[in-house]
Amino acid sequence: MKLKSYAALTHQGPFLESNEDGYDFDLDQQFFFVLDGFGGSGVGDKAVGKLKDDLKSYLSQLTSDPDSTMPLYWSPRWLLEGNAMINAMLNSHQKLFKENSQKSLNQRAGASAACAIKSDDILVLSQVGSCQAFLARHGTVEALFLPDTHQLLSQDAHAPTSLKAPVGAFGFFPELSWHMKEVRVQEGDQFLFLTEGIAPWLSLTELGHALSRQEEDGHQKLNALLKLSNSRGNCANQTAMILEF
Repeated sequence: MKLKSYAALTHQGPFLESNEDGYDFDLDQQFFFVLDGFGGSGVGDKAVGKLKDDLKSYLSQLTSDPDSTMPLYWSPRWLLEGNAMINAMLNSHQKLFKENSQKSLNQRAGASAACAIKSDDILVLSQVGSCQAFLARHGTVEALFLPDTHQLLSQDAHAPTSLKAPVGAFGFFPELSWHMKEVRVQEGDQFLFLTEGIAPWLSLTELGHALSRQEEDGHQKLNALLKLSNSRGNCANQTAMILEF
């Protein structure tokens, strides 16, 4: 199954002057990801920039030498590409965590992520922290991962914003907490990756409506999601990516 089109955008949001979010991709490796950074201006954005470079660099090394996936992580449950992606994530996490451990707390940075790598007709997806991934298929939208945040530990529907802080994040905790899933791609599938500045503000029905607009291209669909989340009260940075098969 070939990727027909893809689009991505990132914005600082309606109120912030700096953007700690980011996205990147490697079409040769069929590797795509969005990052939701934190740590403050001049801290979180720099960490996200390093993570983008490290993730792609480590993945390139691992896929060129399959045996190099063995030292950190290997599971027969996942495809080679999935193991390579997780190892790239673990290597990038360890590097950032080591850098953070040498800094004062107010200078440390981290990031949530939603990543995907394609292997033939299978898309291997992973999630860290508050980023989310969705699958739109036959008019229905499914959340592939729940946000890994403190909010899931609360029973209060009106929990404060602080509970949206990620439980797992690149560079911030000794061990990287991640979730993974493999999806066999079908004709017409759309995969959507969103950071915290968009996903919590929109329902699955609203995501499906935006993605079903056949007269609009990927960038137009993503722009509509950004505007709608801002109209609901979003104050955070925003990043979105769509893969259309």
